[in-house]
Amino acid sequence: MLSRKLRNISRRDLLRLTKQYGLTSTLLAAGSLTGAVSLARLAEAANSTYEKRFKTPAKHNFKLGAAGFNERNLLIERAGALQFVNDLEERTDGAIRVEFIGNNQICGQLDCVKKTQQGIIDFFAASTQNSAGGAPYLNVLDYAYMFPSRASQYYFLYHPGSMKVLREPMRERHKLEFLFSHAELRGIQLGLGWDDKPTVQSVTELAGTKNRVTGTQLGRIAMELMNLNPTPIAWSETLDGLKQGLIDGAETWAAAVAYANMSPVVSQSVNLEFFCGTEHTAMSTPSFEKLDGTLQDAVMESAYLTQVHVQAANEASLVNTVGFSDPQLPNTLFAEHGVRVAWLSDAAKKEAEEMCSPEFQPGPWEKWRERINDWSGGMDTYTFIYDIAREIPKDTLAENVEPRRWWKG
Repeated sequence: MLSRKLRNISRRDLLRLTKQYGLTSTLLAAGSLTGAVSLARLAEAANSTYEKRFKTPAKHNFKLGAAGFNERNLLIERAGALQFVNDLEERTDGAIRVEFIGNNQICGQLDCVKKTQQGIIDFFAASTQNSAGGAPYLNVLDYAYMFPSRASQYYFLYHPGSMKVLREPMRERHKLEFLFSHAELRGIQLGLGWDDKPTVQSVTELAGTKNRVTGTQLGRIAMELMNLNPTPIAWSETLDGLKQGLIDGAETWAAAVAYANMSPVVSQSVNLEFFCGTEHTAMSTPSFEKLDGTLQDAVMESAYLTQVHVQAANEASLVNTVGFSDPQLPNTLFAEHGVRVAWLSDAAKKEAEEMCSPEFQPGPWEKWRERINDWSGGMDTYTFIYDIAREIPKDTLAENVEPRRWWKG
């Protein structure tokens, strides 16, 4: 992890480097180094990166608000924002320069989308579920059990059908270009009150518990149907909520627990996989439209390359860094903090699906389904995405999904 690489460098020295060379240049330089890194070595790399990035005047200077992400946690949850910045700047020979602003310095999970729409920043990285408050069409991804696996999520993101049902409506309704995303499926992350209890085997064992929910409206429907008492709590306050026992658990995904330093206060990661956990990066449509055709093509190619990177890197990180596997590898974050993964059986997942999905419980979904279909221009959005997600075998590994340039059909 990058934090281990930089353990010999004081915070003061690191801040001095970022002041001299800029945060983005320093982070990109650190990410390119291997092994333990000395101050002199990082300074040399940061200087080299800075000179390369600023050797020619940029035609476009953009800002990317990356919510709470930084050089450390982007090596746990591989959301790809820094890789995208690096590739886009290199691909355009510096014609596009992007300032990466993470650590909630310019925006957080709930308001990055709004600040992008307001023109304060040009790109943002945050979960689609937290962003749904400012861009309600993102709820289209959150029908319960629409995606049977992470592989089906990646398959959909590469599929030309994603243009019709996701990307084009996002552009038309919210003036956002959906570029790329990591893909996991949400479960219930139980606090320490469940540490001495048997490993959960069925969602019915969680009936009546109080669980944090994101900004997604559809996620709340599913949780209510499973008697999980969805409780709106900001992502930034979820750690304290779990620590203090104000909630029993939180609906989120494994890598989010790990990157947000929640592993010490989570006892069980219940693998319900009941709807999307998608940490995406998007661009303001007005900013995109400022670019000439060549630079627009560069943005898309960099987004494609980053999507390929994220697909492989996050799958590896789940096993090697997070500890979301069976058996669990030693020295992973989950192993270090004693987080058990509750791997629900197919029968247990089917039980949960029959409790909450639109296929088996259509009534509670009708209002929102009709609303989203209307926003899409009249498509049956649930059926459209559901069918695409099942074009590949259910047992397909996520790393084996073939990449495609979705905008080329």
